[in-house]
Amino acid sequence: MSIVSNAGPLISLGRIGRLPLIPALYTAISIPPAVYQEVTCEPSMPGARELLDADWVQVVEVSNQTEVMRLRFWLDAGESEAIILAQEMKAILLMDERRGRTIAHAQGISFTGTVGILLAAKTRGKVTEVRPLLDALIANGIRLSSRLYREALILANE
Repeated sequence: MSIVSNAGPLISLGRIGRLPLIPALYTAISIPPAVYQEVTCEPSMPGARELLDADWVQVVEVSNQTEVMRLRFWLDAGESEAIILAQEMKAILLMDERRGRTIAHAQGISFTGTVGILLAAKTRGKVTEVRPLLDALIANGIRLSSRLYREALILANE
């Protein structure tokens, strides 16, 4: 299964040392150039070094730049490129940003986010518990609503 990622989940998973969960769960991982630039522009940024050294991610140019520019009215460059690339590749979109997910949904693009990756990792035996990972996200400055936190624990049977 292929996935196109936006920067947010890469950074979030990088902050808690769990970026390798993505290639453990998906066979093909692509990111558009704007996402690559956003994550790797500062080598000390969470996930930057791992992404620079990763052989499991492919940077793919977006063909439809007209659609990217249309989305730029509402979203940043990385989010816009990720949505259009996921659409072009018929891939799952990895994105946490609410407005971007709303637009992706309206365009019929399947998506998941950082918490979805953690839940999938537990289901597939890549992690044993989700709660400590959710707590680590929060401790590292990632905002999770109390509702999302509770729902994730219910889905994880924790």
